[in-house]
Amino acid sequence: MAGCGAPGSPPRQSGPGSTLEEEEEDDDPALGCDGDLEVNPYDGLPFSSRYYELLRQRRELPVWTTKYSFMEHLEGNSGIVLVSGPPGTGKSTQIPQWCAEYALSLQFAHGLVACTQPHSLAALSLSLRVADEMDLNLGHEVGYCVPHEDCCTTETILRYCSDEMLLREMTSDPLLRQYGVVVLDEAQERTVPTDVLLGLLKDVLRQRPALKVVVVTSPAMEERLRTFCGDPPVVRVPGPGPPPQLLYRDPPAHGHVTAACQAVLDIHRRQEPGHILLFLASEQEISECCRAIQTEAMALNPGLGPLLVLPLHPGVGRAAQKVYEVPEESSRERRVIVTHWLADSSFSLGTVRFVIDSGLELRNVYNPRIRAESQVLRPISKSQAESRMQRAAGSLPGTCLRLYSEAFYEQHLPPSPAPHVSETSLSRLVLLLKRLDIADMGQCDFLDRPAPESLMQALEDLDYLAALDDDGNLSEVGIIMSEFPLDPQLAKALIASCEFDCVEEMVSLAAMLTASPCFVPPSTHLEEAVTMRQRALLHPDGDHFTLINIFNAFQQHNADEVWCRKHAVSGEALRLAGIVRAELLEVMQRIELPVSPPAFGTDANVLNIQRALISGYFLKVARDIDGSGNYVMLTHKHVAHLPPACCYLLRQPPQRLPPWVLYHEFTISQDNCLRVVSEIQPQMLVELAPQYYLSNLPPSESRDLLMELREKVVAAEDVPAVPEPLGEAAGEDDEEREVCVLQ
Repeated sequence: MAGCGAPGSPPRQSGPGSTLEEEEEDDDPALGCDGDLEVNPYDGLPFSSRYYELLRQRRELPVWTTKYSFMEHLEGNSGIVLVSGPPGTGKSTQIPQWCAEYALSLQFAHGLVACTQPHSLAALSLSLRVADEMDLNLGHEVGYCVPHEDCCTTETILRYCSDEMLLREMTSDPLLRQYGVVVLDEAQERTVPTDVLLGLLKDVLRQRPALKVVVVTSPAMEERLRTFCGDPPVVRVPGPGPPPQLLYRDPPAHGHVTAACQAVLDIHRRQEPGHILLFLASEQEISECCRAIQTEAMALNPGLGPLLVLPLHPGVGRAAQKVYEVPEESSRERRVIVTHWLADSSFSLGTVRFVIDSGLELRNVYNPRIRAESQVLRPISKSQAESRMQRAAGSLPGTCLRLYSEAFYEQHLPPSPAPHVSETSLSRLVLLLKRLDIADMGQCDFLDRPAPESLMQALEDLDYLAALDDDGNLSEVGIIMSEFPLDPQLAKALIASCEFDCVEEMVSLAAMLTASPCFVPPSTHLEEAVTMRQRALLHPDGDHFTLINIFNAFQQHNADEVWCRKHAVSGEALRLAGIVRAELLEVMQRIELPVSPPAFGTDANVLNIQRALISGYFLKVARDIDGSGNYVMLTHKHVAHLPPACCYLLRQPPQRLPPWVLYHEFTISQDNCLRVVSEIQPQMLVELAPQYYLSNLPPSESRDLLMELREKVVAAEDVPAVPEPLGEAAGEDDEEREVCVLQ
């Protein structure tokens, strides 16, 4: 059997009684590059000098001391190996590489190596680093696969991917036969896909004993995972060095963002060496804090050295790599990385000496009773606080400043974060599990079982959408819905567009709704001019149509960045929408769904798009109860308002607000605004929504109006229809419609 060893050492013989000591002994001469050039076993090319430089750094990582133990367990009889250690110890970069060495020793007979990450940005960042360490090309032997971006080829032997992508892969390959090793990294994050994969992979191991599963977690989750996985061998990684100095500060009266900014500036004034990692609650706070620090830094003494402020959250995309850029040795630049929960475990930085922790996070928590999310500002968990503190540990101990008291830590921080499966809508998950032939959710093994109420609501929603048959299995419509990487409601609307001949428009709309919000706040001095230009893109029939308008205009202007800046829209978001659109069309062609020609702008097309939207989003309808913009949801009694960027509020001159609207999202928050709103006629809702859905609505004036309309529709169906002549009235309606011209 072919040998396996650390790249840079001769392949070691594997088999009973073989050891890894020889590998460690043979590595040292290789560092000097004496004698013959060593060849990379993955691509057959000689190692570069950078490879040896990075190998020296890798050997200094705390995880390196556990390599022998880990490889021994991986080669053993246990299907699962549990790796436990604090952040910043090198687990996410080294463990997958060692798994690749193991797979290479078997000539990849059982398959490749996949390493999942809870965050797409982390998968991208880690693949870049590991490709560099392995002296390989990203996109060839090492790749990444995240939603809407697949940087892998047939040559890829180590694939970093988001956990949701691997879970989706199981719908077409339930036993994951192309993989010999699956690494579930950062299992303590408790995302829905990682929790589900933990349960499903236990079942896969029973059917594929040759598969190896490595679960990587923080020490706080070790015991729970050990019990859940059936007492597998555990590899414990030591910490990165002496613990940092821990300081508590009483909660600031003037707000934690201001206090965090002040703490950063105080550290910089003291001229203590080291970069700063600052944890806040949300992306909005990150943006506010970055602006505040940059403004204050301009007034500081230049002799203190430059202060580089770097935001780190999912919205920054590839710019996240800036946190790893190494400043010149002579530079006195200090970096301040401002982040939130994204960096609780990911994005380890060895040069951080100061951690400032606000102790808060802003999360969206789904409430199945009202089918809406609530924005909740809450304390982080004790395990998160410990992980954040560890970021300042190292050979030169740092300092962790907590912007809360020790009493607050003891009394208000829960031991561990809530599993996402208890705070998320489960409709998409249930649809996927049904596709995997898991008819009964009780068959799926969960670390924490979802609440029965959440499961029942998800099943009810899928039933309303006609995704289930009478036996509770996926219907034909449900099977088609599961093919799309979309929420079930949007998938159903896209399928309905085939019936209503508006596929081209609905595919563009689905892509725009999936991509990040396209509008960006303009500079204050340009606000009026930008608003005037944006008005030219508004569509009289609602925000959904405005999104189609913007996408079409972007394409007509050949994705011009100047045009994007003039209209304060995000070119990055619109390019992503183009990628998503191409993916959706590819799925439709693969499953042979009809694609109608474009007809955007005609009255018939507007009606057809509305019909398709109602077919998927009849659960998300609201009515203006007093004519002043107070919209009450049909499914619950919450009152919401139109968002400031809504086309009905921006158009000039102001006109009446629509009495009935369909919306894309609603989150209970400070402003309680609906997101992406378009007017609909209640008659359409009555015609297209399932009768039993309307009957099950909670008692309200809106429900009474709909049931009254329903009775009229039923009565009209019993009477032969008399065609109405198309005369002047129709012409007048057309004249009253606002004309939308792309500028």
